[in-house]
Amino acid sequence: MLPASAKAPHKQPHKQSISIGRGTRKRDEDSGTEVGEGTDEWAQSKVTVRPPDQLELTDAELKEEFTRILTANNPHAPQNIVRYSFKEGTYKPIGFVNQLAVHYTQVGNLIPKDSDEGRRQHYRNELVAGSQESAKVISETENLEEDEEPKELETEPGSQTDVPAAGAAEKVTEEELMTPKQPKERKLTNQFNFSERASQTYNNPVRDRECQTEPPPRTNFSATANQWEIYDAYVEELEKQEKTKEKEKAKTPVAKKSGKMAMRKLTSTESQTDDIIKLSQAAKIMERMVNQNTYDDIAQDFKYYEDPADEYRDQVGTLLPLWKFQNDKAKRLSVTALCWNPKYRDLFAVGYGSYDFMKQSRGMLLLYSLKNPSFPEYMFSSNSGIMCLDIHVEHPYLVAVGHYDGNVAIYNLKKPHSQPSFCSSAKSGKHSDPVWQVKWQKDDMDQNLNFFSVSSDGRIVSWTLVKRKLVHVDVIKLKVEGSTTEVPEGLQLHPVGCGTAFDFHKEIDYMFLVGTEEGKIYKCSKSYSSQFLNTYDAHNMAVDTVSWNPYHTKVFMSCSSDWTVKIWDHTIKTPMFIYDLNSAVGDVAWAPYSSTVFAAVTTDGKAHIFDLAINKYEAICNQPVAAKKNRLTHVQFNPIHPIIIVGDDRGHIICLKLSPNLRKMPKEKKGQEVQKGPAVEIAKLDKLLNLDSSQPDQETSRGASLHRGNFVEALAGMCRLCASRAMCLYVGLPLWVRCRRGGNPALPS
Repeated sequence: MLPASAKAPHKQPHKQSISIGRGTRKRDEDSGTEVGEGTDEWAQSKVTVRPPDQLELTDAELKEEFTRILTANNPHAPQNIVRYSFKEGTYKPIGFVNQLAVHYTQVGNLIPKDSDEGRRQHYRNELVAGSQESAKVISETENLEEDEEPKELETEPGSQTDVPAAGAAEKVTEEELMTPKQPKERKLTNQFNFSERASQTYNNPVRDRECQTEPPPRTNFSATANQWEIYDAYVEELEKQEKTKEKEKAKTPVAKKSGKMAMRKLTSTESQTDDIIKLSQAAKIMERMVNQNTYDDIAQDFKYYEDPADEYRDQVGTLLPLWKFQNDKAKRLSVTALCWNPKYRDLFAVGYGSYDFMKQSRGMLLLYSLKNPSFPEYMFSSNSGIMCLDIHVEHPYLVAVGHYDGNVAIYNLKKPHSQPSFCSSAKSGKHSDPVWQVKWQKDDMDQNLNFFSVSSDGRIVSWTLVKRKLVHVDVIKLKVEGSTTEVPEGLQLHPVGCGTAFDFHKEIDYMFLVGTEEGKIYKCSKSYSSQFLNTYDAHNMAVDTVSWNPYHTKVFMSCSSDWTVKIWDHTIKTPMFIYDLNSAVGDVAWAPYSSTVFAAVTTDGKAHIFDLAINKYEAICNQPVAAKKNRLTHVQFNPIHPIIIVGDDRGHIICLKLSPNLRKMPKEKKGQEVQKGPAVEIAKLDKLLNLDSSQPDQETSRGASLHRGNFVEALAGMCRLCASRAMCLYVGLPLWVRCRRGGNPALPS
């Protein structure tokens, strides 16, 4: 007997089968066994199991279709791939990116069946299989013959029943041997027998490790130092120094060994610095190569481009912008000086400072190369603004600069440190006002380097480098002539002239010109410190630049903030040419390739190029090279290449190429050679000066330097240029317009 709990499980499923699967179960009448057992499980109604947080949607919401477009684009494929185009010489982005992502590759030796090699292998396999089957058939026939031979012996010789059977067997074997059986192709059970396998690497968990140190202990210490405590401290320090000296005397051999060790350390550090220098040189070369590739189009224009439109222009030229040099460290500083290196023609120095006396801060000296316009080759900083600079002709690594605080300094480009090698001080006679210009001169009798400086304090100082020190000598002190003030005691005080610019004669060493803030130009000599050789009433405002002509020994040029540029003969007190540029002139410069070409820059952002041989009345190029907000401060011609560099008050330097019309050379005549050289340039300028001086009384209508400012100046009776001429220099004015200074009648109303 079984307990009730054991019987219950057998009865319960029997009831379920009766209630759920009606008519599905059949009984065998003979045996009484159940057929189709287990079918009730399939017939049961399926109940869907839903999670408790599933949303209940209506039929309309269930039937709503949501389309998702699957694309074959690889989300991890890069979209900014660039390739170098040798055709165009630039890097160009690639539009098409390969979207194929390979997850698994394996090298195999499978060959397609339809290929030629696959057919050859299939044919060889068939031949091998056919030969094997034929060999099997031959072996089987041999065995059958061996078995039949004793049977033939057992049979009677006269029986004829076995003969046809043997003949039939022989025919079958011969046919089988002659026709090889073709092997049947094995059919694959599943042609799409694909199995997917995947593996995933295990990512190690990221762990953060932190440590914290205790802050060092701090204590506040305070004490008062009396006079006797200071004295005791000095006495203790002296005793310590005496003891150390005695120890050094007692241990002389040890000291020698230590000195040798120090020398070894120095040699090791020197070798390290040599390695660093080699690496820096290689990095510089690489940087230049990258920049040349980046600015390749500008380099091509610099080397080969010539403006073809100049052939159709009538004696007018243009300026082609090339590189623009700027540095983040020199922001908010003005370009106060420009100078090309006399040996390395692609290298130029730039001085940075400020002309606003209310905004004086720091200064910088940068040296750029045309081979690397992105970053300067050398960089030096100073506490005061650099207002002028000059590079030595024979020693191109020495740069003399003048500061706003009155100091002068010499920088050595061979030394890596940023401090100047030599600098003046209050003890060594520095200027009390800003230094506006410095110029290297020839070495003195003892072969010592020397240069000159001019400042607003009225002193022109000669600085000589003697025994690694700057020694100064005052050459001349500027005084304003004709203006003296009497003191009640009976003394006369001469007001000091403020020097702003100067330039030394190219051939006569002792003679030089000085421009002042009063608008006057003094011709001075190094030998006479008490008086001037000559005085020119040049401008109504401060003289910004004075420059001798590089070819003609008598001609010099000056510019001022009174909008004018004037060309002078130093033997005559009146200017030969006057040009009004309608804006304050920042700087002028003579061209190194011609005696009649010069450039000027104004504060309205324009560059003006003049060629007196082509047009002596107006500029042959007036072109804005910077924004009107940017005031151009300086301009310089390159000694070899047909380019100029222009600086502005925002710290930018712009390189511009002169078009062919701006650098015209004398034309070749048939059967005559073109004469070149300084003599030709001198004769060309002499011809212009003679023409100007020989025709003073002819009344012409060509408005040579007849601009609005000059016309008003002449009508106001302020012209100081015609005291020795019969007619005013402003060509085109009627004969009655003359200077009051020359004793002429008053101007009509």
